[in-house]
Amino acid sequence: MLVKIKDFTARLKRKIVTLYFVGRDPRRPRPVKLLIALVVAYALSPIDLIPDFIPVLGYVDDLVLLPLGIWLAIRLTPPEIFQAAHAKAALAEQRLPRDWRAAAVIVLLWLAAAIPIAQFALAKIPLDGGRDASLGY
Repeated sequence: MLVKIKDFTARLKRKIVTLYFVGRDPRRPRPVKLLIALVVAYALSPIDLIPDFIPVLGYVDDLVLLPLGIWLAIRLTPPEIFQAAHAKAALAEQRLPRDWRAAAVIVLLWLAAAIPIAQFALAKIPLDGGRDASLGY
């Protein structure tokens, strides 16, 4: 079982590196570039949609959303572009270049998404400690 999981993660990592090179190819369609940017950013992001410490659900986004995004990006990529990117990925030793600017952008995007969610939640949650019949207490 552990061997299967290691094999699955190795293939997933290889596909992420391949998608990185597809995204940098000037021949790829613009909507595919946006999808690839989102998938690669989500794969490399230290922040998950559902935090991993939540039992079972924490890994659902990694096991379902990420492979689904990879599959869709591959299906939308022309085969000749994907093959060229796959060859580059094989030579890249499974490592993507480190770019702190990209990491900062990812963190800023997550913060930008969290601010309206926090504002909405704070508007809906009574902070005065009073009783609220609509909430059942």
